[in-house]
Amino acid sequence: MPRPETLPQATAHSPAHFSDRAPRELLSQLYWAAVRQALPAHTLGGYLPEPPKGRTLVLGAGKAGGAMAHALDALWPRDLPMSGLVVTRYGHTPPLPADAAPARIEVVEAAHPVPDAAGLAAAQRILALTEGLTADDLVICLISGGGSSLLTLPAQWEVDGVQGGISLELKQRINKLLLESGASIQEMNCVRKHLSAIKGGRLAAACYPAKVVTLLISDVPGDDPSVIASGPTVPDPTTCADALSILNRLAQDASALEADFVLKALESGVLETPKPGDAVFANNTVHLIAAPQQSLEAAADLARSMGLNAYILSDELEGESREVGKVHAALARTAALKPASAVQPFAKPCVILSGGETTVTVRPRREGAAKGRGGRAGEFCMGLAHGLQAQANVWALAADTDGIDGVEDNAGALVAPDTLARAAAAGVSLNECLDRNDAVGFFQPLGDLFTTGPTHTNVNDFRAILVL
Repeated sequence: MPRPETLPQATAHSPAHFSDRAPRELLSQLYWAAVRQALPAHTLGGYLPEPPKGRTLVLGAGKAGGAMAHALDALWPRDLPMSGLVVTRYGHTPPLPADAAPARIEVVEAAHPVPDAAGLAAAQRILALTEGLTADDLVICLISGGGSSLLTLPAQWEVDGVQGGISLELKQRINKLLLESGASIQEMNCVRKHLSAIKGGRLAAACYPAKVVTLLISDVPGDDPSVIASGPTVPDPTTCADALSILNRLAQDASALEADFVLKALESGVLETPKPGDAVFANNTVHLIAAPQQSLEAAADLARSMGLNAYILSDELEGESREVGKVHAALARTAALKPASAVQPFAKPCVILSGGETTVTVRPRREGAAKGRGGRAGEFCMGLAHGLQAQANVWALAADTDGIDGVEDNAGALVAPDTLARAAAAGVSLNECLDRNDAVGFFQPLGDLFTTGPTHTNVNDFRAILVL
């Protein structure tokens, strides 16, 4: 699979035409155009703060953390001191160029989406680095999607003289509950913020009175800084009561988590986060350096340069992945079968694009059934294939822009007019795979997994449907 730097570039003098590209190749090129738009090396330079009188400290977390650290290190004047620590996902640190100067920002790796001891150690070190900061110092925080799991520091508290706290093991179990529940990213991160000693604005509070400049790559619908990576450096408008309500709703039997004491701590308000207007944010600024809409527009521009009509549905679609896939299938079938009109806006040949963050509710596994494997993108593609019902002249790609769909090695999957026929010939049942959330089990035998490796950025879901 081509990497973004090796993709052929269309120019005004020699435009590539969609008819010269196989559908799968064309869809891959649109994906890489979206990824390229969000690479930190291309976006970070316009947001560098002025060097401070004091020291410059760089802190950060997220799947784009390594690439953001390398980009900042390369852009910051070599004669000015800078140090720091950033944590990213295992395998997501890009190699430094052979001619690069020695790195000034340390990059470490930890687990995602379920936190581990390495993430805990990184968060402890990051918080320790904030000790002794003054108003003359500058903290540049590099935050991207995935930071909620990578920057894990379970909350500790005291109520009526009694010490309490969350273990890493309990934090992992709560995180797994959230991931499998179908909760939205806003709901998950509301809980995560209130059960953390570093997220939900607490890192900014630790940096006070230093100036804090946060550079964000958004992976959430709406680009809300307080949701991205659970907002470690921005005010948190959500409350302990919100987090308690979410946990009570998702954990029908909260005692199964052995977390009654956590629920009581939330109920007491002892885990409340810093709110908008708090003085600890007085010297803080936030810049969004890459967002899903920009990446979708880059893909749309490339499609138009190839002679296709391009339509962006939205950059913030949410909902059950398979159901969102079925809705997209209805739109694609309409575009394929009906001419454009006042009530049917899609004129083929076209590509229909969307982004956002869908969810997957993990179904109970039937006794003796194989465990399902896959993520949001693969689940979307199964729903899409189900809804398309082998519609002619429609191809699709759904993939996560970080290169990893859930916890698997693939970024997503491809759907073609003959997907269902090839599955039947291979003895693979779409309905059975849907029942066990097994996108890998469905698409892998067909050779239709889309595998890229880590992309070193993350603006979340990318979906493209080609209608010819």
